[in-house]
Amino acid sequence: MKTTPKYPNISAAIRLGLAALLVIGGLSTANLRADDKKPTFKKASEDLITKIRAMIGKDRDGAIKEYTKGTRKLAKDYPEEIGPRAMLLEASSLVSDAKEKKAILADIAALKNPKFAPIVERAKGELKKVEALGKPVNIKFKAVDGREIDTAKMKGKVVLIDFWATWCGPCVAEIPNVKKSYEKLHKKGFEIIGISLDSSEQKLNDFVSKNAMSWPQYFDGKGWSNKLAKEYGISSIPAMWLVDKKGNLVDMNARNNLDSKIEKLLSEE
Repeated sequence: MKTTPKYPNISAAIRLGLAALLVIGGLSTANLRADDKKPTFKKASEDLITKIRAMIGKDRDGAIKEYTKGTRKLAKDYPEEIGPRAMLLEASSLVSDAKEKKAILADIAALKNPKFAPIVERAKGELKKVEALGKPVNIKFKAVDGREIDTAKMKGKVVLIDFWATWCGPCVAEIPNVKKSYEKLHKKGFEIIGISLDSSEQKLNDFVSKNAMSWPQYFDGKGWSNKLAKEYGISSIPAMWLVDKKGNLVDMNARNNLDSKIEKLLSEE
C-alpha cells in the first residue's frame, strides 16, 4: 500500500531514525564525507537525534525547538548533503507555529540544487497546504456518477473533502465513521466530496456501491498524480479537510472528533 507516513509527534519522528531520513532523500552513507574540522554528517545527525531522544519525555516543546535548531545547523554545516534537508522537512511537520512552519518550508522550497529535487517537491506541496488554510477552496469537477460539483456554490454548507483510495487501509477504516457523520448531519447542512486516488474507475464504483457511499467522487485515474491531490499538495492519505459555511478551509486534520467539529461549524453563522 503506497501511503506516505506522517509523524504526528516528535517521538515518532525521532524513532524514524537517521537511516529512514536518508532514504527519504535517496542518500547513501557511502556518499558522506568528512574533513579535518568537523564530523561526518552521519555522526553529527546521530548526535542530534540522541540528544533529542533524551529530551522528549521531559520537555516536548523544548525538544521540538532543539530539533528544529539542530537541523537548521546541519543544513548550514553540510550544504551539499540531502539528509539535513530531509530532517528539516520533518521538523516543519512538528512545529506548531504556522509562521515558523511556513518559513522552514519556504527555505526548503527555494533550494536550487537538483539533488534536492525530491525534498523541494514535498516542501512545495506542504507549503501550498499551509497557505491554503483559512482561504476559499475552489474545486470544480464532474463526479463519476455525473453530478456537477462546484464548491463555490456550496456556501452555507459544511463540506468534508476526503482524499482517499480504495486500496488505502486507513482510508477504508475511516469510512464507517464518515458514513455515521454523514447520516447524522447531512440534513443539517453537511456534505462530503470524495477525491479518489484510485487508478481503476470500476473498482472505485464497485466499492462505493457496495459501501453505500452516496456522496460524489472525483476520479481521473492518475493515482498519486491525481490532479486535485497534486494541486493541494497531498502526500499522504487519508487526508480529510473541513470547509466552513463561508467556503474557507478551516481544518486539515478532520479525522479526530469529526462529529463535534462538524457540529461546531454548522452552528456558526
